[in-house]
Amino acid sequence: MNIGVFDRVIRLLVGIGVVIFDFLANANWEVIFMIFGLWSVLTSVFGWCPFYKLSGVNTCPTKFDHYDFDDTVA
Repeated sequence: MNIGVFDRVIRLLVGIGVVIFDFLANANWEVIFMIFGLWSVLTSVFGWCPFYKLSGVNTCPTKFDHYDFDDTVA
């Protein structure tokens, strides 16, 4: 995860807005709005953005560099 809570909420709201606006757009712009809207919603849901990874940006306060799954098993 490299997207913090604030970024996820903003991406989700903007993505849903763009997808709704997509239904009102003409056919020439429909695909572009749908791709942008779905990209925003999906990165928000999964909490990971490949462009953040490429640029080294991380707004998530929790670090997931190393997690030992053996510690969780009783």
